[in-house]
Amino acid sequence: MVDFVFLDSGIGGIPYMTSLLEKEKEASCVYVADSANFPYGEKTHEKVVECVLSLVEKIICKFNPSVIVLACNTMSVNALESLREKFPQIDFVGTVPAIKLAASLSKKRRLGLLATHATCENPYNLELQKKFASDCQLIKRPDPDLISFIEHNAFTAKREECLKAVEPAIRFFKENDCDVMILGCTHFLNVTDVFKQAAGENLKVVDSVDGVVRHSLDVWKKSDKKTSEKKDPLLYVTGFSDQDEKNQYDQICLRYGLSFQGQLN
Repeated sequence: MVDFVFLDSGIGGIPYMTSLLEKEKEASCVYVADSANFPYGEKTHEKVVECVLSLVEKIICKFNPSVIVLACNTMSVNALESLREKFPQIDFVGTVPAIKLAASLSKKRRLGLLATHATCENPYNLELQKKFASDCQLIKRPDPDLISFIEHNAFTAKREECLKAVEPAIRFFKENDCDVMILGCTHFLNVTDVFKQAAGENLKVVDSVDGVVRHSLDVWKKSDKKTSEKKDPLLYVTGFSDQDEKNQYDQICLRYGLSFQGQLN
């Protein structure tokens, strides 16, 4: 049994887990990257739901978690409702773009959303905008190439390469007169500092990490399923193809203090 399983399409959501562990050092955490089905952002709604339901069933059998955090916006906006219906015994926490936070900071009332195609096109974002940013215009930019770069290259790339990779998105939002940019895919959280450097002072960069971590801890503390056994945080993937990918995962574990467990069976 573990306290938290963080599930993402790749390595993007690890900052959620590390941020939670900074606040609750005794929690036991496992991170599962569905690398075999990456990228999720180009899949249909039905395919996302199918992949997530299948993987969560394995996760519950193997780890018996108290809380499963969908550390992926695309998984959350497409599959969260289905997960709660199929696995009512598990507490699920989703992640959604930080539209409310962005609206509270914007003076121009023009918000930029950087995310996957699936997240940008999901109607849930319109509901968030109506509820929290009805007087703002939401400028959306799906960026699968940047997400792929972060998944496969960012941890071994030089900072100059990372700055070059994020520059087209920064330029797009500045040209559209946005003063706040929302990191709407968890992969971007691994290079937040790069985004902020490239954006400068006139384009604020926001994400949902603090809100998701606070909510996850609140849900866990109310649960009657907690383990008293502290364990090192673990990283599993659903597949990797070559030594270069293995080296990438080793670098990720070194950076975040995780123990790489290989492929989830």
